[in-house]
Amino acid sequence: MSIEVRLPPVGFSTRKVMLAEFLVADGATVEKGQPLYMLELDKTVQEMEAPAAGTLRILAKPGKVYEVGTLICEIV
Repeated sequence: MSIEVRLPPVGFSTRKVMLAEFLVADGATVEKGQPLYMLELDKTVQEMEAPAAGTLRILAKPGKVYEVGTLICEIV
């Protein structure tokens, strides 16, 4: 069973955010709560944590702007 990781809402009016970078390599093992990726917002960068433990499968490219709710990776 895989856990889908989607871009979360980060503000009341924010509909798109930049996926700045992944902090873990594709195929690497992650632990729940481990820093997983960075979001670049208007004036800040926000670190997001892994929601579960498992093996990371990256689906989105860093450096691009995506809509909130976009599937960016899976943890299997």
